[in-house]
Amino acid sequence: MKLNCDLGEGFACEGAVMPFIDQANIACDAHAGSMELMRQTVILAREHKVSIGAHPGYPDRENFGRISLESTPEQITEWVTEQVAALASLTPVDYVKPHGALYQDMMSSPEILAAIRCALGDRPLMIQAQFGVMNDDLGVLTEAFADRRYTDTGDLLPRGQPGSLLNAKEIEEQVYLLLNFGEVKTDSGRRIRIKADSLCVHGDNPDGVRIIRRLREIIDNA
Repeated sequence: MKLNCDLGEGFACEGAVMPFIDQANIACDAHAGSMELMRQTVILAREHKVSIGAHPGYPDRENFGRISLESTPEQITEWVTEQVAALASLTPVDYVKPHGALYQDMMSSPEILAAIRCALGDRPLMIQAQFGVMNDDLGVLTEAFADRRYTDTGDLLPRGQPGSLLNAKEIEEQVYLLLNFGEVKTDSGRRIRIKADSLCVHGDNPDGVRIIRRLREIIDNA
């Protein structure tokens, strides 16, 4: 099981988590970040031999890319193309993981998924997403979220709802279930199956460094 984290978003803990992760999802100067911050994050990732992924989102800094923007598939293709190209101008890109609302929209809309895949063109890039985003899941790096609560349908409980963000103890419990049983406990208390090759922890978690270090220990000792 790999460990991935959203980085290049300007949070103070970013440099401290890099030694403990396998994949860095780097913001591409749209929902957050800048070319200079992208450059600094790339340097850190290279130093620690961390795989680099583009983390494109809706160009909406005010809402940190967490609200869907009314847009056409063509606009989404253009936005993602520009953002991936920005990161690719600094370093080879290993995969693409959309951010926030764009990620959720991709999971629920075949049209938006197609727009994102169109943006990748001939690049042999995998899309990192939750299992089930495509019927055959070819070309997908499957992931689960260590720090988010799931619903009975396998979706993430929306941010802002009580219990949507897990505390440190709940994160460890969720990771234990994932590693040992391939399951998560939902907001209703049910346990459902989740397929994942990588675990995501968000970089804006206030206790992020300690949590990521602990998850590294758990994964390495599993």
